[in-house]
Amino acid sequence: MRQKLVIGNWKMNGNRASNTALLSGIVAGLNDFGADCAVCVPAPYLAQCQAELAGTPVRWGAQDVSIHAGGAYTGEVSAAMLQDFGSTYVLCGHSERRAYHHESNELVAQKTAVALAAGLTPVVCVGESLEQREAGQTEQVICAQLQAVLEAIAPQQIADLVLAYEPVWAIGTGKTATPQIAQDAHRLLRACLAQRHAEAAAGVKILYGGSMKPENAKELMAQPDIDGGLIGGAALKSSDFLGIIQAV
Repeated sequence: MRQKLVIGNWKMNGNRASNTALLSGIVAGLNDFGADCAVCVPAPYLAQCQAELAGTPVRWGAQDVSIHAGGAYTGEVSAAMLQDFGSTYVLCGHSERRAYHHESNELVAQKTAVALAAGLTPVVCVGESLEQREAGQTEQVICAQLQAVLEAIAPQQIADLVLAYEPVWAIGTGKTATPQIAQDAHRLLRACLAQRHAEAAAGVKILYGGSMKPENAKELMAQPDIDGGLIGGAALKSSDFLGIIQAV
């Protein structure tokens, strides 16, 4: 049975004082809820997470990684730098990176391969826009996003992935896919994985990343192929984040 995983994506939010309050609230409120827990934070706060979360059950990671190991790439952050601050996870291909920074499926695949080679766990984000969903292109879009990654890594590396299905139309809009819509997408992604490596596909965690909140988390995570959540806004309040973890 796959262990549930809840990851908070802080996006471009936080400061040292508010981060301390948030992290201490999460750590203090954690019980044996049966889920793994992590936060993916802006790169400047990785050192703070390392200092405040070391020795706790909460893991931490970054929101992006460079495909380059080092050199003249101003503003980039390498996988080795993320490792230097004890990172476990790194987001690859979040919809905001795809939209605002024009990251292609191929670039996301490269980042995934770099993360795996460094021993990081990439959280590969896929999802369709409202226009694509209304045009009946959901399956085509998310399978193409995933297939680019699968072509860039070895079949045995599939077991080291985490996927996150984030319907773009449900991020920051207050809209949420029904549990059945979310489950259908998760089942499809697992089937795409299974075409490459059936045994690994059965063990890969697939998170839901579309406005999960304490109020809807239990029903969403009761679906057979939904293994947790990639949480945005609700991850910025310890009570909401803990409520989602408790829903497991």
